[in-house]
Amino acid sequence: MVDLHLHSSVSDGSDPPERVVELAAGAGLSALALTDHDRQDGVAVAAKKAAEVGVELVPGVEISCEHKGTMHMLVYFLEPGEGPLQDELGRLQRARDTRNERLIARLAELGLPVSMQELSEEAGGTGAGRPHVAAILVRKGYASSVQDAFDKFLAKGKPAYMDKERLEPDKALSLAVQSGALPVLAHPLSLGLPPAETRSLVQELADAGLAGLEAIYGRYEQAERAELAVMAARAGLVVTGGSDYHGTYKPDLSVGTGRGDLHVPDGVLAALRERLPA
Repeated sequence: MVDLHLHSSVSDGSDPPERVVELAAGAGLSALALTDHDRQDGVAVAAKKAAEVGVELVPGVEISCEHKGTMHMLVYFLEPGEGPLQDELGRLQRARDTRNERLIARLAELGLPVSMQELSEEAGGTGAGRPHVAAILVRKGYASSVQDAFDKFLAKGKPAYMDKERLEPDKALSLAVQSGALPVLAHPLSLGLPPAETRSLVQELADAGLAGLEAIYGRYEQAERAELAVMAARAGLVVTGGSDYHGTYKPDLSVGTGRGDLHVPDGVLAALRERLPA
């Protein structure tokens, strides 16, 4: 069993990368992918811990793409360092830092003071995101839970929402392929499209280089997973899956098992590996 969608404190999870690996080993996984948003700072320490506990670590990342709904692209087998996508990630990280500064300023305007130092400490020094801000708001009594903080202040359309820079889907796909990595469409239902439009978009992305579709997703019902698996097969894509674990920021999701019924077989990783360029 594997889990190919996991976040650490390097982006918007609550656990450091090595702890995520330990949880994966404790769940009996043979492999995991660390897919923090826009950055790979945690891959090296996660790989070291993975070697110690005897699980495979797939280096990855999750990037946001420009779309009228929510489009996230998971990229697997992306080695940290220099490269077309790796260089672009550096630029996106800088843009994310600027967004955080704007968010902190907006919270001050709303009478919800949060300092950059508090945000940095909450995030462990790297990759601060909205879940970290939400956790601070909860601690200060401005919200009852992380979800409540999003519902009141941080979600799209709420008073403190600040958009971030996103890549066009075709650029994300191209950069991933140029970097020798494999792009996969994350949680496809987040696109918010009718089924026919989703199928059309998935086929379009497949023709442009998409390698897989995350059908076995932590928060999806079995019927939704089955429908997405059929969609992936029709588009010639690998059916992938993962929990989307974020630690305490998404407390209903556990490493490897999601809400308790997640099972991503080892064969998924094998099928992805077959798509890698020779």
